Amino acid sequence: MTSGLPLKRRLRGWTKTFGTAALGNAAVGIVKLVRRMDPDRAADRAGRIMRAIGRALPEHKLARANLTAAFPEKAPDEIDHILTGAWDNLGRMAAEFAHLDKLWTADLDHPENGRIEFTPGTIDRFAQLRDDGKPALVFTAHLANWEMPAVAAAAHGIESAALYRRPNIGRIDELVKDLRAVNMGTLVPTSLDAPVKLLKLLEQGIHVGMLVDQYYTRGVDIEFFGRTTRANPLLARLAQHVDCPIHGVRIIRLPGHRFRADLTEAVPPVRGDDGRVDIAATTQTINTVIEGWVREHPEQWLWMHRRWR
Repeated sequence: MTSGLPLKRRLRGWTKTFGTAALGNAAVGIVKLVRRMDPDRAADRAGRIMRAIGRALPEHKLARANLTAAFPEKAPDEIDHILTGAWDNLGRMAAEFAHLDKLWTADLDHPENGRIEFTPGTIDRFAQLRDDGKPALVFTAHLANWEMPAVAAAAHGIESAALYRRPNIGRIDELVKDLRAVNMGTLVPTSLDAPVKLLKLLEQGIHVGMLVDQYYTRGVDIEFFGRTTRANPLLARLAQHVDCPIHGVRIIRLPGHRFRADLTEAVPPVRGDDGRVDIAATTQTINTVIEGWVREHPEQWLWMHRRWR
C-alpha cells in the first residue's frame, strides 16, 4: 500500500498539470477565435449565450439574492429584467476582452462617428491629469466593460499603472497580460509587495488605478446598499502616504455597441482631527460613489459575486 502512494501522487500531479495546460490552451484558442470575429457580432453572440445559460448557473441565485436585498422596493419582474441585463453584460464583456485594442475609437468633433462619448467635463479632466505633473489615484468598479478605464488613460496619453488579479493558470495569465499590454500602462499583479510597488509608482508621478468594489476579507467595514460589508482600503492607505487627487472613472454601456466615459471631479479624502487621511471613512466615501453608479445602471454591474457575507 505505502509503496503505491508516491505513484498515485505523481499521477494526480500529472493529471493536474495536463488539465491545467489543456484549459490554458483552450482559453488561448477561444480568444484567437473571437479575435477573428467582428467585435460587435462577437459581443452580441456572447450576450445571447450568457442570457441563455446564466439562469442555470449557481451564481444566478446569488445574484438574485443580492439584487433583492439591494433593491427591496423592486418587483420580481424588475429584478428579472436587471438580471437578464447583467448576464448579457457579462457575456459582452468576455467577448470585448479579446478586442480591447479595437474598442476605443473616439471622434471628439463628431462623437456620433466613434464608439466613445464623454460626460461633460470628462475630456478636460483627462487632460488635466495628463498635464498637471502630479500622480493620481483612480478607482473604478465592475461596471459595463471594466477593462476600458485603463484603455482610456492610455488613449489620453496618461502615464498609468493598474493593479490586477493574476489568473491561477500561467498560460491564461500570459494571455491576459498580452491583451492588456497592447494599450494599457504598467500592470501590477496583486501580491504582498504590490502596495510598495504602487507607492513607488505614485512617487514617480504615475497615475495608479484599481477596481475597489469587491469583498475583501481583510478590509474595513463599510455600508453598501444599506448593508455592512468589507472593502479593500488600499487606495485610501496609498492616499495617506502620497498627497495626490483621487478620481473615479467608469465606462457606461450604451445602445449600438457604444460607450460613455465618465471621469469624476476629484473626490476629497476624509481626514481626521490630525489631518491624516481617515482610511475607513475615505474607503466608505469611495464606495458610496460606486453605489451611486450601480443604482444608475444596475443591469451593468457584476452582481454574481458574494459582495455581502
